[in-house]
Amino acid sequence: MLVCLFTLTEVNDMGKTIIVSNRLPVKLTENNGELSLSPSEGGLATGLGSIYKQENNVWIGWPGMEIEEADQQRDIQEALLEENLKPVFLTQEEINQYYEGFSNEVIWPVFHYMNTYAKYQQSYWDYYVKVNKKFVKAVLEIADKDDVIWIQDYQLLLMPGLIRKSLPGISIGFFQHIPFPSYELFRLIPWRSEILQGMLGADLIGFHTYDDARHFAHACRRLLGTKNSSNLINYDNRAVVVDSFPMGIDAKKFEQLSVDDAVKSEMQFLRDNFLDFRMVLSIDRLDYSKGILQRLQAFELLLQMEPSILEKVVLYMVVVPSRDTVPQYKELRDEIDKFVGNINARYRTIAWQPVYYFYRSFPVEHLSALYNMASVCLVTPMRDGMNLVCKEYVASRVNEDGVLVLSEMAGASKELIDALLVNPNDIRAIASAIRDGLFMSLEDQQRRMRSMRQIVKKFDISHWVKMFMTKLKDVKELQESMYAKQVGFKIRQELLQAYNKAKRRLIFLDYDGTLVGFKTNIEQAFPDVEVYTLLERLMADPLNELVIVSGRNPEFLQKWFGKLNIYIIAEHGAWTKEIGKDWQQAGNLDASWKKDLLPVMESFSDRTPGAFIEEKSFSLVWHYRKVEEELAEVRTNELMNTIRYLAEDRGLQLLPGNKVVEVKNIDINKGKTALQIASRRDYDFIMALGDDHTDEDIFKALPSSAITIKVGTHISAAKYYVGSFLDVRRLLHEIVDREAERGEV
Repeated sequence: MLVCLFTLTEVNDMGKTIIVSNRLPVKLTENNGELSLSPSEGGLATGLGSIYKQENNVWIGWPGMEIEEADQQRDIQEALLEENLKPVFLTQEEINQYYEGFSNEVIWPVFHYMNTYAKYQQSYWDYYVKVNKKFVKAVLEIADKDDVIWIQDYQLLLMPGLIRKSLPGISIGFFQHIPFPSYELFRLIPWRSEILQGMLGADLIGFHTYDDARHFAHACRRLLGTKNSSNLINYDNRAVVVDSFPMGIDAKKFEQLSVDDAVKSEMQFLRDNFLDFRMVLSIDRLDYSKGILQRLQAFELLLQMEPSILEKVVLYMVVVPSRDTVPQYKELRDEIDKFVGNINARYRTIAWQPVYYFYRSFPVEHLSALYNMASVCLVTPMRDGMNLVCKEYVASRVNEDGVLVLSEMAGASKELIDALLVNPNDIRAIASAIRDGLFMSLEDQQRRMRSMRQIVKKFDISHWVKMFMTKLKDVKELQESMYAKQVGFKIRQELLQAYNKAKRRLIFLDYDGTLVGFKTNIEQAFPDVEVYTLLERLMADPLNELVIVSGRNPEFLQKWFGKLNIYIIAEHGAWTKEIGKDWQQAGNLDASWKKDLLPVMESFSDRTPGAFIEEKSFSLVWHYRKVEEELAEVRTNELMNTIRYLAEDRGLQLLPGNKVVEVKNIDINKGKTALQIASRRDYDFIMALGDDHTDEDIFKALPSSAITIKVGTHISAAKYYVGSFLDVRRLLHEIVDREAERGEV
């Protein structure tokens, strides 16, 4: 029999939201063979309660213990269903390998910059994939295409990508509650690319801090070659937004607890036991990322630095048990026990003990009493995604006094800037901050605490939920606005219909990135058999006129296309070749400026391994397609800033392109040349395809009736876009195949 200890009251008629986390927001306990459920008091359960408790919504997760018997599983499922909860049952082996193994012995240490503790076992990864698929199966059993799925934290990093494969259009949000490490650490994980690909299945990826979001985007660019712009990542022809959403707490709850009778009773008990001693409070889960030993070292140093506080100050340390059967955690617990014992043995007097250490958890009423009693709260993790203890302390200080000493490595430090911020590795700095807090004037305490309380109250857990869900909706609208321009089935049919009806057609085709993909060596980007076949089939229709518009020099284009029945534009319009005629140079172009700018550009190439300069008739091109991406970004910005004014003074245009920076005469313009060609005859079908900044000039210059298509997913003056040069080829194949079928009929 299953006993439920809570009820639901909130009802909502809106569509379904599915929340997924490793654990359900309930505690499942067994007593004398009877299983019972009670609500979890965690911040996530509190914050998302307003969502999952609504009528149609569901929270999916592991119930917290192994349930082997089918009858018990069925009873639990039925009871949880009434509470809008859906369990995922895991075997003990799955828990050991997926949760204790990969999640906590690979992801946790690496993401917390403790990579020496990581164990890269293949079985861990195999079970991690297996269990993520198990969670996905649970989602797919109840998900509809119009639902919203919000996945929580590092145990389920693969879920977004797996769900995306089955439900391509569904709305998926992912939030990571722990830090995301720098690229140099993240790339140590053997399965790094698979993890990123899984996360990028989401539409919106949230972290606590901007630094974490930046590290994730950087890893995507370095490992997957994604195109990133600000907080937007273009991946698999989708726009994925990465942003920071600092998580809050139920501030009102902790404020009200401060005046609760049970809490007042606990406070009186503490006063009676600690008399006039001032309390420095430390509350943490047992973990090597929390900096507990460093905290003890700092307190011991403080006792040496400031003898006046002896027999006047106590450190009240609560360490909540966690994984203490794991060797590293057991060793840490033993070290803490030993350190506390040494401090107390050295400084204890008959009437005073410097450290009160509790290796246990306490009810929230006792924690609230501690928050209200402590003169200083010490929160100094070595690395933490957010850390909510510091926010609970601030919310509890209804008298607006007290001092928070906070690690600058905790996500909360980005918000609570009025705390005394310390480097958790600097023992002396922590000791000094505790001393400053103990001797801080009431006026200064209140000024700092008042500011922090305003932040904690405003940016509470409800605000966090609202901001994330609102942003997820905005992202879907952004994607839909982009998809409206994507060349999908409907647009292709309209394009083919217009093509078939036309009596005279003009088609502009860029080369690099449009007809062929980019190559590290520009000389290797030659046309293959498929390109020649497509061009020949297009040329075979007497109604078609083809124009190759490229930044390449005439020598390349002559070699590749000179014998074809095609109009060719080289160097963006500096050279043109009409069908059956020789190359013609555009008039009134000056190249004397190159002797001044070439040495400047060469100096940058000399400092940038892989960069090289291509000299054309009337332009200079700085190529960086072979350069390491981060260095290329720095050097490109530096180069452009250096030569920008030189270029403007000489009537030149500085043009950033795809893996290039080009300096050319301002009169050379693809758009101007394309418009001249389009104006020669009365065309009833004009189409232009290009991938580069220079192709934007064509899109802008052609008449509004023209069909303009950008290759890539960037913002463009073109009407439509396709994902890559492969999509261009598919579109051209469809055009010539449809025309061939029509001719046969």
